[in-house]
Amino acid sequence: MELKTFFRKYPKLHIWFLADCGLLLAFYLFRGQRWLMNAVADHFTGPLRRGLGRLSYLVPFSVMEVVEGLAALAALGYVVWSLRAVVRAKGWRRERAYGAVLGGACGLLSLWALFCLLWGVNYWTDSFQDQSGIYAQPVALEDLKDVTAYFADRVAEAAETVERDEHGLFAVPREEILANSVFAYDGITETFPFLAFDDPGVKPMAFSRLMSALDFTGFYSSFTGESNVNVDSPACMLPSTIAHELAHQRGFASEQECNFLAVLASTTCADPAYVYSGWLIGYVYLGNALYPQDPEAYFAIRESLPESVRLDLAYNNAYWAQFQDTAVQRASNKVYDGILKSYGDERGIQSYGTVVDLLVVYYQEAC
Repeated sequence: MELKTFFRKYPKLHIWFLADCGLLLAFYLFRGQRWLMNAVADHFTGPLRRGLGRLSYLVPFSVMEVVEGLAALAALGYVVWSLRAVVRAKGWRRERAYGAVLGGACGLLSLWALFCLLWGVNYWTDSFQDQSGIYAQPVALEDLKDVTAYFADRVAEAAETVERDEHGLFAVPREEILANSVFAYDGITETFPFLAFDDPGVKPMAFSRLMSALDFTGFYSSFTGESNVNVDSPACMLPSTIAHELAHQRGFASEQECNFLAVLASTTCADPAYVYSGWLIGYVYLGNALYPQDPEAYFAIRESLPESVRLDLAYNNAYWAQFQDTAVQRASNKVYDGILKSYGDERGIQSYGTVVDLLVVYYQEAC
């Protein structure tokens, strides 16, 4: 059948498809215009996400998980319905199959265009580094050693202030950590006023075990304006995970900047659980960077940690080891890596290492 005939057969679907393509093309053409992306984020998508969040936080469960579940069922239903329609379309199955594929493509493109509008623009707005004047810089090995040792000392001090179980492991109730999430940024907003935000808190994910298999500790949904966290993973890292997701609430898209903000907010929080978690995850970032450069220095610092901290680290490592190198995890990482690179972050998942540069720049004077 001629192309013109196909177009006449499904004019609305073709217009929908072209509209999606036009919106996506406009985004990719204009995303480098910082002033425009700032204006869109400040005056349109930011308020829209916050409005969606206010609605989503009217209920205690994760609206994002409900929406994802319904979307999966709808997609499955569309596939089944389309297959049945194609089978029943005697004499014009090719045209019906074309329409089904085109309809599915339109739906997927619309979702991607909406994501680009609600969240993609934030990859091209003023970053935390731009607003704070603190920039990641090349790190000298001696400075990395000093800051790693500094974090080891701080986490050792903080380890004595949190509740522990009979095995010596971190035992602050997750419910308490979640309830105190609204105060996570209170200690840092005086230093950085642009971080001030009316935090709605975070929501525990019902399918947290699945999120662990996908290698996610938390997820900010721009479609619902919610911060969702994995409550199956070790609790000692939960406060810093919460602080990370709340950084996304503030409009920061960069994962490495949100990692840095998680440390900064947690370590200045009044809640001891957050303080400990912040120093702990910061030590992990720094230690992971130091080990390949100077294993001897790494082990010397690690041996200085009290047994309670080493127990928490060992428990955290053992938990995540059960999900390492699975087909699900590899697929999840590949998809997420592609998303990061599609927004101009050429290093993809490897960009998480930038948090070390920020930590060293910010904390080296305290050493």
